[in-house]
Amino acid sequence: MSADTGIDRGRSAFKEHRWTEAYQTFRDADKRGGLPAGDLERLATAEILTGKSTPGLETLTRAHEEYLLVGDVEGAARCAGWMGMQLMFFGEQARAGGWFARGQRLVDELAEPSAVQGLLLLPEGLGKLYGGDPAGALQAFSRVTEFGRRFRDNDLSALGLLGTGQATLMLGHPDEGLRMFDEVMVAVTAGELSPIPSGIIYCAVIGNCHLAFDLERALEWTAALDHWCAERPDMMSFSGQCQAHRAELFMLHGAWAEAMTAAAAAQGLSEKGDPQALFGGYYHQGEVERLKGKLDDAEASYRKAARSGYEPQPGLALLWLARGNAQQAQAMIRRAAGAADVATRRNMLPALVEIELAAADLDAARRGFQELEALARELPMPMLRAVAGQADGAVRLADGDPLAALKPLREAWRLWQELGVPYEAARCQALAGSACRAVGDEASALMCLEAAHAALLDLGAATAATWVATLLHEGNPDAGPEPDTAGLLTRRELEILQLVATGKGNRAIAAELYLSEKTVARHISNIFLKLGLSSRAAATSYAYEHGLTT
Repeated sequence: MSADTGIDRGRSAFKEHRWTEAYQTFRDADKRGGLPAGDLERLATAEILTGKSTPGLETLTRAHEEYLLVGDVEGAARCAGWMGMQLMFFGEQARAGGWFARGQRLVDELAEPSAVQGLLLLPEGLGKLYGGDPAGALQAFSRVTEFGRRFRDNDLSALGLLGTGQATLMLGHPDEGLRMFDEVMVAVTAGELSPIPSGIIYCAVIGNCHLAFDLERALEWTAALDHWCAERPDMMSFSGQCQAHRAELFMLHGAWAEAMTAAAAAQGLSEKGDPQALFGGYYHQGEVERLKGKLDDAEASYRKAARSGYEPQPGLALLWLARGNAQQAQAMIRRAAGAADVATRRNMLPALVEIELAAADLDAARRGFQELEALARELPMPMLRAVAGQADGAVRLADGDPLAALKPLREAWRLWQELGVPYEAARCQALAGSACRAVGDEASALMCLEAAHAALLDLGAATAATWVATLLHEGNPDAGPEPDTAGLLTRRELEILQLVATGKGNRAIAAELYLSEKTVARHISNIFLKLGLSSRAAATSYAYEHGLTT
């Protein structure tokens, strides 16, 4: 096959999104007779998308140099701009700055305005966006959009609109920002954009929908991203971020095993060419581990997530709360929320309210709820209304007004049920149970608490299940004033714990108690959940330490 034939085949494969074939064909043609600058750009894109980031950047450098040799200054500047963007995504800020400076120098040599000028405004907008100046970012991204429209550059127009939406969200106007995301996604889903801008926009929009508590949009766009990635099975870039977004949605919907699988996939893909998936892969793994009561594992996952440069909040603060250190959790969430941009701070507010209540600072918790309440009035989406209602009920309950707490708690529980978020629904139902008890309705309190406890056990939510079991125990008139943790176990569970402590396996325990092995395994799982244990050895130690052996 001649070099020219190979180039034609490479261009065809590239156009049809067959990235591996495009990479292989362009590479072979390059070895036979070299590639013109435009095809070097395509080869670089195919390499980056298939996870070959280092060769891809080298090829993009060659494309830049080839454009300079043939006198195409605009093409050389464009390559410099994309080199800077890629290096920024990989965390190499110094090298990125050097390429942006080179691109700007070349743009300054152009006799006429060019779309590349807009491309080189993107780092300025991103710097302001994540540097605490969303108003400045809004101006920069608006100029990017103007360049895109002026020169009919769809990629540039869409990236500018994306940035404008993000800045608008951070300035405290979520409804307007979300409308901009919907508009930019029209261009993506219609196939009007190049692959790398498409992937950038998909992942950024989904992340910002989560920040704005817009679960419906996040679900819709994650499904679209999943479909987009599935049509490009050899694409590494953005596939990891897709898995991270899937992990977050699985977690919210109570499919924790699936969430862990998706998180592990994101971690693997982060090493194969999608470094932006590192944070989400480990953070969402840590979230599931925290909810399951595996606190040491969760801390290890959060630490790995932090290697991305992003702080693993509010999960890390909630981890300290789960360990019983409300003061450390309070200091951590206050610092993180105080330093965050408006959108990120709002996303931390539910955790802030929970932690402030645990730390007995009712005024601070009330202020956090009031922020949520104002946001829910501005943007009355179901998840935001559920979050605000749950916070409202929790604050009223802590303030000694359980009757007033019941209405927002029941409404929040209904919304969580409709959204299919079982963990929060169960916690909300437990709070409603506490409110019922406080007004003297013990029968309704037990009904709510028993349902919440069963739901949390089904999920495997160890810490929350133990909390609700404690509330159930408090409602037992025969219980002592300070029940031991073992009091959370049923008679049968205590019996099985004693047999586990003797070293007997599930089969032997089943034979002795005339139970099936499956039933024994379920009881042992519940024992681990209620007592916050993770192994038979830990259960044995617990039984001896608490005098439960016979």
